[in-house]
Formats: sequence, C-alpha cells, structure tokens
Amino acid sequence: AQPVENPFPELTERELEILSMLARDYKNAEIAEELVLSTKTVRNHVSNILSKLQVTDRIEAARRARQAGIG
Repeated sequence: AQPVENPFPELTERELEILSMLARDYKNAEIAEELVLSTKTVRNHVSNILSKLQVTDRIEAARRARQAGIG
C-alpha cells in the first residue's frame, strides 16, 4: 500500500500514534502501557486530539481516523 499523506497535519507524531490506537479501540490505560506513558499524559494527548480535530469524544475521533485510513 502507498504511504498515506498525513490527513491530520495539525497533530504531532505522538498524537497521531495515539489517534491510531483510539481508532483500534484501545483504552487510555492500554495506550499508556503500550507507549510507556502515564494515563494522565495519555488523557492530555487525547484531549488535545479532540480539540484539534474539533470532535466531542474519542468515538468521533476514532471514526474520523478510520475514515482517513488510520488504525
């Protein structure tokens, strides 16, 4: 498959990584464990992602990510 151009240039690499995990239904604790972060750090990233994508919750963020071919 062709590498997809980043559909969310406003997100940092870390935020994209977390968004991709959201799209695969990871919980914050699972993301924290996988990326060796605190759950508070993950919550902050998720909050930034929701704000930057202008969505109200992680389900909507995950849907947007999947539509863009992420996750």
